[in-house]
Amino acid sequence: MCTSILYTAGDHYFGRNLDLEVSFGQEVVVTPRDYPFDFRQMPTLDHHYAIIGMALVKDNYPLYFDGANEEGLGMAGLNFAGLAHFFPVVDGKDNVSPFEFIPYVLGQCKNVAEAKQLLVNLNLVNINFSDQLQLSPLHWLIADRQGAAIVVESTPSGLHVYDNPVGVLTNNPEFPSQMTNLANYQSVSPANPVNTLMPKKELMTYSRGLGSHMLPGGMDSESRFVKECFTLHNAPEGDSELENVTNYFHCLHAVEQQKGLDEVAPATFEYTIYSDGINLATGTFYYTTYEDNQINAVQMHNVNLNSRELAQFPLVKGQSIHAQN
Repeated sequence: MCTSILYTAGDHYFGRNLDLEVSFGQEVVVTPRDYPFDFRQMPTLDHHYAIIGMALVKDNYPLYFDGANEEGLGMAGLNFAGLAHFFPVVDGKDNVSPFEFIPYVLGQCKNVAEAKQLLVNLNLVNINFSDQLQLSPLHWLIADRQGAAIVVESTPSGLHVYDNPVGVLTNNPEFPSQMTNLANYQSVSPANPVNTLMPKKELMTYSRGLGSHMLPGGMDSESRFVKECFTLHNAPEGDSELENVTNYFHCLHAVEQQKGLDEVAPATFEYTIYSDGINLATGTFYYTTYEDNQINAVQMHNVNLNSRELAQFPLVKGQSIHAQN
């Protein structure tokens, strides 16, 4: 399970929590403009926008979990088990495998409007990376530095592209159902509630934060969607990059999963392996991991973006504690 957001505060910050029970050895990877993307059914992309993001590099191919390009377009793939459906190759369509989807879009599009045009003839096809690496059931959040966002879902009924006015995506159910469910929580507020139960009677307010009393707090994807919408859309705007990055990670960490709380198999628990975010205007990629709360940063433009070789940055491991005495 996962959560992805677009946070607007001065610049736009895009990224996600990756929630799984096992890590894949992912790292921060910069794909420069002249690295050739060989697609299974589409022409090779020899020259494209540079991309930075979290990826597993297999056979020198970056399998991106999420990322953004140098023009400020971001994209993340999130689990969509039981609902995702990928199709056979169809003549006359742009046949792209889901493992190629992120570089296919980020390599060619500057913003959400261009991505929408690219998706018009798209067919997400059932082609695995290899026998050892099967396709994951995914749907995707795509967002840009102008604040636009869309959700892409491929289901048995076809490819669906939805405008996303809230800038949040989790997992099941399908995105329109997530948006409909938000209406059940319209009264949730950061402020203490007004007594509409018995307006003529004075009721004791026994706690701060009663306006959020009905806010769901489970690890399930529907609860996380609601809670993250509430957190994100009430988050403050900072006056500096440091403040905004701090606020951004607090938004993601509001729905992080701790070990021991989401059992997916006997004695096996899903947890937030990493949280990341990129400033879509500057190309700075930030991340934390479950083992390290320190915010680490990789700047895309400090890499030679005209190279043909991937730049790889292993994740910092181990907690960082500042001793004051």
